[in-house]
Amino acid sequence: MSETRSDGELLRAIAADGDRRAFEELYRRFAPWLTARLRGRCADASVVDDVVQETFLAVWRGTARYREEGDVAGWLWRIGSRRLIDTLRGDGARGRLRQALARLRHRDEASAEERVLAGVEHGDLAGALVRLSPELRAVLQATVIDGLTTREAAVLLGIPPGTVKTRAMRARKQLREALA
Repeated sequence: MSETRSDGELLRAIAADGDRRAFEELYRRFAPWLTARLRGRCADASVVDDVVQETFLAVWRGTARYREEGDVAGWLWRIGSRRLIDTLRGDGARGRLRQALARLRHRDEASAEERVLAGVEHGDLAGALVRLSPELRAVLQATVIDGLTTREAAVLLGIPPGTVKTRAMRARKQLREALA
């Protein structure tokens, strides 16, 4: 009959010896729970799955150290939720923005974003942005400047994805009119 180790014992075995069985047991105990909690914050299952993997990789590699304060679930939640925020705001989002802007460069008609950036040179941008409502500016910040997808922006702003799309469309229209 095998002895069930506590969460703290599993983490000590992982940190001290690189005990693969201890790691696998910890993963089996907490990965489903962490996945469910993170999906409550982000509807994109692939993003959540990546964040769960990154969280446990940090535990395995020792870059996340448990100080034996509080429970292990809370500690894993702090790591996972921070990684989710980093992912939503991080290089992945910036990379998608760079790709989107690269695609826009090959189009004949200038996009609203390109017109806004062109307006920076002429001083029109500040006035146009000030005239936007805070809700529309927040959507532009999330989707254009931070480079988040519609889903990521919806999670970040706490609004439905359809509302993000509608507000982005309204903001682009208002900016086009203001900068024309």
